[in-house]
Amino acid sequence: MAEILSMPGAVLHGQVAQRLRQMLVEGQIAPGAKLNERELCEQLKVSRTPLREAIKTLAAEGLVELLPNRGAIAVQLGEADILNTFEVMAGLEGMSGELAAQRVTPEELREIEAMHYEMKAAYTRHDLSTYYRLNAAIHRAFNAAARNPVLTATYNQVNARLQALRFRSNQDGEKWARAMQEHDRMIEALQKRDGAALRAELVAHLGHKRDVVVEQMRTAHAAAAQAQEKH
Repeated sequence: MAEILSMPGAVLHGQVAQRLRQMLVEGQIAPGAKLNERELCEQLKVSRTPLREAIKTLAAEGLVELLPNRGAIAVQLGEADILNTFEVMAGLEGMSGELAAQRVTPEELREIEAMHYEMKAAYTRHDLSTYYRLNAAIHRAFNAAARNPVLTATYNQVNARLQALRFRSNQDGEKWARAMQEHDRMIEALQKRDGAALRAELVAHLGHKRDVVVEQMRTAHAAAAQAQEKH
């Protein structure tokens, strides 16, 4: 990250925000963990000003929580929060898909197809980080093709809360294979301009993600409770 030092302030804090976002999504900063400013400044090779601006951006997105006299912590969603957020997200994804099928341009469709093939290649080589980045870009492209700025603003806000959970939900081989098959069917529906089919695929896809995330959370809680009992 050293090369970003000479950039203008707005660009710099945007870059720092993107790097922090990735760290939160990929679990390098665990849910509930405090963001240590000194360590992050050293790690990202930036001063405190752009780091604090980046943290404010992530707080606005709902990825970190600013606590009085305690600094910033990575947001940790409870099960009810997760269920409620996925419920809203499924509706937003479904609407994005239905409108995208009606409004997507040939250029946008080609771009989405290209990202899909690239994502399949990442899946084949078990490159989760690249797969996830392309996966998120495809979902954003569906939303962009819907051409509804209000839908996009709402989508971005709600989606930010789920990024880390969606990343972790692909770490099981069988479930990852199912997600890939669902993406194949999404592309087919978009190519056929079948809005109802694309909506149904996206809603089902989000439902499966939700189930995996809740299952992971319950397993982690049960393991933690067991560990406490042993002590």
